[in-house]
Amino acid sequence: MASKAGLYTCDDPVVWRTVHEKYWDVVLHLSKTKGKQPGKLLSLDKWYQEELPSAIAERSVKFLCHDELMKLMEWKLTRGKFRPRLQQLVATNCPELVIQCTTKAFDLLPDVQAAITELCSLKALGPATASAVLAAGSPNQVAFMADEAMECIPGLTPIQYTGKHYALYLQKVTELTHRLNKADSKKEWTPHMVELCLWAWTVAEKLHLPLLEGFTAGGIDEQCKTQKPKRQKTE
Repeated sequence: MASKAGLYTCDDPVVWRTVHEKYWDVVLHLSKTKGKQPGKLLSLDKWYQEELPSAIAERSVKFLCHDELMKLMEWKLTRGKFRPRLQQLVATNCPELVIQCTTKAFDLLPDVQAAITELCSLKALGPATASAVLAAGSPNQVAFMADEAMECIPGLTPIQYTGKHYALYLQKVTELTHRLNKADSKKEWTPHMVELCLWAWTVAEKLHLPLLEGFTAGGIDEQCKTQKPKRQKTE
């Protein structure tokens, strides 16, 4: 299978769309092996990727309530490294403050760094969790700071959970989003979609899943090469 950087350096939207279509297959496989409750991750991921964004979009102003923030933290810890202390700490946030702070953070967009800083005033929220909050409500502007996505991007390891490191990550993801939309006539790529693809690619490699069979490093390079002349001709 291709090196992790192979996907990041590819501008062929067909390859990216194939990876994106395999996202839920990767989540399903990971869910069967992750944690003490098989299937829990799949359920939480469905909630985060589908139900939570819909709930936020239906509101006159964007915000998260206390219960949603707690469940978001549960999703993040189930998907990544489990830290029970963070789950306990996030629960101590005042419900009114959660609504107030998340509302202000969404209002601060498109200044993502200011929004991240605002969310980090809540207990247990660092840049990574703050990015998850924003990505749920504004996927066209924000990507979740997932370890696996960052591992795909040259120059971002070792990972640092700081606002500065997140800004560099988002810059690279946004640049890649623009490149894909330039090459793709559908122009539907968002930073969050790109992040999901990078995550799926890395996890599939780690689990040795045959889901992306055929996309070897050479295969990706060859596909990109065949796409480049066609793309340059239409620009």
